[in-house]
Amino acid sequence: MTDLVLIIVIAAAFLAIAYALYSFFRIRKMKEGTDRMVEIASAIRIGAKAFIDYELKLIIAVAIAVAAVIAILVSWQAAVAFIIGATMSEAAGYIGMKIATYANVRVTNEARETKNLGKTLKVAFRGGSVMGLCVAGFALLGVFVVYMIFGVGLGQINDIVELAGDAAKSNSLLHLVVGGYDLKTTFTMTISGYALGCSIIAMFNRVGGGIYTKAADMGADLVGKTEAHIPEDDPRNPATIADNVGDNVGDVAGLGSDLLESYVSAILSSAILAAELFAKNVFKTPELLKSMLLFPAVFAAVGLIGCVIGVASLLIRKKLSDNPHKELNISTWVSAALAIIGAFVLSFVFFNKPEYSSAIAGFDSSVTPFSTVEFKLGWVSPAVSATLGIVAGIVIGIIAEYYTSYDYRPTRRISHASVDGPALTITHGLALGMKSCMYPCVILGAAIFGSYAIAGMYGVAIAALGMLSFVATTVSVDTYGPISDNAGGIAEMSFLDPEVREITDKLDSVGNTTAAIGKGFAIGSAALATLSMMSSYLFATSAPVEDITKGALDSIKLNIIDPKTLAGALIGAALPFMFSGMLIDAVAKAAEKMVDEVRRQFREIKGLLEGKVLPDYKTCIEISSQGALREMRVPAIIAIAFPVAFGFLFGAEVVAGILIGATISAIMLAIFTGNAGGAWDNAKKYIETGAVKGHGKGSPAHDAAVVGDTVGDPLKDTVGPSLDILIKIMSVVSLVTVVVFSRYNLLDWIMGLFK
Repeated sequence: MTDLVLIIVIAAAFLAIAYALYSFFRIRKMKEGTDRMVEIASAIRIGAKAFIDYELKLIIAVAIAVAAVIAILVSWQAAVAFIIGATMSEAAGYIGMKIATYANVRVTNEARETKNLGKTLKVAFRGGSVMGLCVAGFALLGVFVVYMIFGVGLGQINDIVELAGDAAKSNSLLHLVVGGYDLKTTFTMTISGYALGCSIIAMFNRVGGGIYTKAADMGADLVGKTEAHIPEDDPRNPATIADNVGDNVGDVAGLGSDLLESYVSAILSSAILAAELFAKNVFKTPELLKSMLLFPAVFAAVGLIGCVIGVASLLIRKKLSDNPHKELNISTWVSAALAIIGAFVLSFVFFNKPEYSSAIAGFDSSVTPFSTVEFKLGWVSPAVSATLGIVAGIVIGIIAEYYTSYDYRPTRRISHASVDGPALTITHGLALGMKSCMYPCVILGAAIFGSYAIAGMYGVAIAALGMLSFVATTVSVDTYGPISDNAGGIAEMSFLDPEVREITDKLDSVGNTTAAIGKGFAIGSAALATLSMMSSYLFATSAPVEDITKGALDSIKLNIIDPKTLAGALIGAALPFMFSGMLIDAVAKAAEKMVDEVRRQFREIKGLLEGKVLPDYKTCIEISSQGALREMRVPAIIAIAFPVAFGFLFGAEVVAGILIGATISAIMLAIFTGNAGGAWDNAKKYIETGAVKGHGKGSPAHDAAVVGDTVGDPLKDTVGPSLDILIKIMSVVSLVTVVVFSRYNLLDWIMGLFK
């Protein structure tokens, strides 16, 4: 069984990567268009690569430092796994950025040559699929490598299984020491190190890319649109190239690293929780442990195969409709449906075994391996939990679409409010974002309650994995957006037929909605995965249970009104607000410099506004790059250092409170910022379509909508996407280091002096 599992996992990873490479080279073979188009695309490509290379130097320095700390405090195995995770995450983001900078101009040229929306959509989606398939493919490849090197090669899985065999024979309490190593620092800590490596890359790419892209975007809009009254992506605007570069480094490379990290966290949180449940004597069946450890990886692999089919279902069709949203939804639904089918098949294969539902010797007949891990529906429990996660993700996406698409009333209301000025644009957008938090949180709460009622905390972890089981397709759909946005910019700067820009604008508008949906998936899965990590964290600090007839949750109850826990919760709830403020401030600082530079060029370069000469694009690219690299460091380091510092100062209970408080407030902020920003952006586009009679491009209403869009830019593309990484990286780094600060912290030492 184990050999077959490994074959499925590695086969799925290679299938996804192979299909991504096929699409990569197929896009490279397509024509780029006119000389002017080639020149602009080349400038975007060079700018994106330069920033990623500069950022990589900083990331390498931080990664080496963190790996050294992990090796000293935890284990060298976790440090090596950390490096593997960082490498996989960076590779996925880098490849995705590369293909986006090749695909953008091909999308423009396809629209120019065919004037066909369906054919242009296919090129944009093919480019996005490279990112999506690489995200899931590299994530699974890394899981396989870590499992083979440490789980099999160094015997960390065998250590757990041997311990299970001894415990099953003796029915005695499990010993925590195996082969000279603390169980918490072997396989669970090793795979936690892998997850942490993915998280750190995601944090730097999302934060750095988000600051870069929004500084350029705000600078271009505030001066170009509202002051000079020139069109978006007008070649006379010095910030346009930097803006298009930012789409690739922030919305593509950053997005890829972000969702890869979410995917890995969902897979590994399930396995980590299973190991912790076993280590703390919640259940004693070695075969059940194997099933619970292997099921997440195989489910992810089967889901990835479903994604390849879902992506191909769009790309292999000869003719697509002129409704890009419908076509993208079909691809997503095919992938989700195959993931659900796979969940039930795998649940049957892994858990439909008589010994799992048979009474445990020496206990009441109602006590079975399934009852100890709270599988209330028997073998089908993991599949139902996964389905709940998938359904919850789709419903959250539908809610995000309702609040952010200009096909619906909330966003149109912002458009009409813009007629009366920017104050009402901002006011209505804020109200929309706040109101939009309720329904996704109700769905998340229902998913958490339902999955726990069905399969305990393991069910919650599997629900998170279910939500991301078709991540390759959702990332493909999400990445198609910035590629289409870039294509529109190239069309505008290349002076192409207005019909070309109309096609790319239709694709881009759908991309804004798909991006909001993707952010909903990211924060929803982050909430579920973080809760699972939180449970593992609590198990890591608790003693083994003495009575397996009690539920798993009974052994790790946390007293929220304990002074240390409550204090931590208050501090943790404030952290996402401080973190968000720092990011917005960072974008504003860089944007101010961009605004000054654009104004200077308009003022000092003679003939620029008349279109007689081209602006200095390079200086604007440098401003965004330097601003992002300078401002990204402190927020990213805070996310890593905050829980560790509080852990060594005040102990595990305070950190537990911090994780709870930060998770709850970050969910609200992420939904609010993502939906408000997306609605402002599409409200502007709704006016640009001419739907608000008498108030088209260049009107006062359009100016007001541009202000709203500018306010929303750092919210939806910098703050929102970074918050889900914040809570996951905090939970992972806490889990990795709790083995140390739960025993050695300043508060316990001071209290010990008074005993």
